[in-house]
Amino acid sequence: MVQITKVALAGATGSLGSVMLDELLQAGFEVTVLTRSADQKLPGNVTVKAVDYDSVESVTEALRGQQAVVSTIGGAALGKQLTLVEAAANAGVLRFIPSEFGSNTLNPKVAQLPVFTDKVAVQNALKKQADAGRLTYTLIANGPFLDWGLEHGLIANPKEKSITIFDGGNQVFSATTLSTIGKSVASTLRHLEETKNRPVYIQGAALTSNQVLKLAEKATGTSWKKTEASIDDRLSAAWAELKKEKPNEMIFVLGFIVTSIWGQGYGMPFEKTDNELLGIKETSEDEIIALIQKYA
Repeated sequence: MVQITKVALAGATGSLGSVMLDELLQAGFEVTVLTRSADQKLPGNVTVKAVDYDSVESVTEALRGQQAVVSTIGGAALGKQLTLVEAAANAGVLRFIPSEFGSNTLNPKVAQLPVFTDKVAVQNALKKQADAGRLTYTLIANGPFLDWGLEHGLIANPKEKSITIFDGGNQVFSATTLSTIGKSVASTLRHLEETKNRPVYIQGAALTSNQVLKLAEKATGTSWKKTEASIDDRLSAAWAELKKEKPNEMIFVLGFIVTSIWGQGYGMPFEKTDNELLGIKETSEDEIIALIQKYA
């Protein structure tokens, strides 16, 4: 395969997208950012192209000459990637890395959770284009964002010195920092043949919530509040909320997300990783302690 030098990045301003942009630039790629508005403030060495994600023609034109597409589009806009996939194939893009970057959506139980419906649809679209020989793809799973999950209270809440322990707290889960995810994408684009048309699993750390609690109390020198909870209860509550006429998105989305991370049989931790292939180093306990202290 040819060497990738030109990369289009969709979704460059979110929590992951901004870090992804930095890592791609540091790795020496020529980056073009696709955006709905050309007014966004981005580094001077970045090309910015305004696109209409509802128009295959608009996105196709923006992708001409690009060799790879990396998407960090999130939330309600995930479905817009279907336009991006079709446009990438039309424009002759070689490699497409969609906005996975989280739970193991290749696990059948995870794939059936409603919050991942759009991701599964994008996977199917990519497989269809790959089967037709129109592009190649890589799906990257990395577990919850380790640093973001500490800053925003998903993995633990350093500011409140509190943590939710699901089902005893001994379920191992894979977690990875934003910068490590960015590095893994850059490395994937340097290992095209080895990562062609398959999922890639990266892991910054394999942890249990009880281990996180122990590190957290060491980091802060104080005892933390521990709340015991059940994944079955959270999952049932999420389904019940979703069936309401006006469901609370925070309740059902979070319920499905925590299930995909801490639920038994939902693909955590990863059975094997591609850390060695991609040159990814695991995050040490001292580094995790430093992150907890940073967000306390």
